[in-house]
Amino acid sequence: MNTSFKTAEFVSPQHPDKLCDRIADALLDEYLRHDPSARTAIEVMGGHGRVFITGEVKSQVTVDIEPIVRRIVGEELEIVNNLAAQSPEIAAGVDTGGAGDQGIMIGYATSETPELLPLELVLARDLSQFLYKLWPHDGKTQVTVKNAELVAIVASFQHAAHNDLELAVKDWAKKQQYANPCFVKYRNSNPQLHINPAGDWHIGGFEADAGLTGRKLIVDNYGPQIPIGGGAYSGKDSSKVDRSAAYMARKIAVDYLRQFQAHTVLVRLAYAIGHSQPVEATVIIDGIEKRIEGYDLSPHGIIDFLRLKRSIYEDLATHGHYGRPHIAWETPL
Repeated sequence: MNTSFKTAEFVSPQHPDKLCDRIADALLDEYLRHDPSARTAIEVMGGHGRVFITGEVKSQVTVDIEPIVRRIVGEELEIVNNLAAQSPEIAAGVDTGGAGDQGIMIGYATSETPELLPLELVLARDLSQFLYKLWPHDGKTQVTVKNAELVAIVASFQHAAHNDLELAVKDWAKKQQYANPCFVKYRNSNPQLHINPAGDWHIGGFEADAGLTGRKLIVDNYGPQIPIGGGAYSGKDSSKVDRSAAYMARKIAVDYLRQFQAHTVLVRLAYAIGHSQPVEATVIIDGIEKRIEGYDLSPHGIIDFLRLKRSIYEDLATHGHYGRPHIAWETPL
């Protein structure tokens, strides 16, 4: 039995870094809505009354940025638009079906939860979403487990009074221990609670802190126990294997987990810029390494298979990229 502590965190959709991810992916969605072949590499930095948007776009349409930013942030901001055209040298490699950049992508699946994700990440996300319904503001959660027992919970939410937040967290934890199948043996868990540990707070989001796209990579992936390739998702269209191949790696991990009734599956895909086939395609099933077979792993093949030219990305940036049943890379073959 694994006796180690495992901890993961999640952030609310109003966290400054997530605001930036959401803006970048909402802009991508708007491009795809009018031009499914649009290519974007959008980076967003925001905070203290200003949002700076930069990166590269290749599209037949122009997107009105201001209403999208204001819808997500909900306050008056100075918006600096520094988007430029995609480099023709990068475009040439993508036009022929090659990857838009080099990169290493990791996919992972585990049988320890119904979502096929690490338990600590599932719990941190579930708690964040539970609290966000009560306090739809900036916030963060963190959950520590050991042997499938709740050990510690950290929750910090803007505009949530300590006593109210503590009651909500206790209610959530009790429901988890009685209703979540992962906790059948641990109904008497008494986790340490750290509720607004720096004190109750009312200034959050861009008013309190700066945010940046791609700064919550571990939240977007599988939690800190599982390695990641390092590439961010938000703002990138599916010609960027940082995004599309990461989703494909998850799809392959889920498929192999179900096919072999495995406990854990880890997938590695690696690409060279301008080349259509990966330089590595490895799957590790319960510690046994195999070569991946039976999938079209070219960027075009992945895009077609997972239908990645749709406007689906703001939702992923907001609620999570994995472990949600309606997403193409979570469904069975």
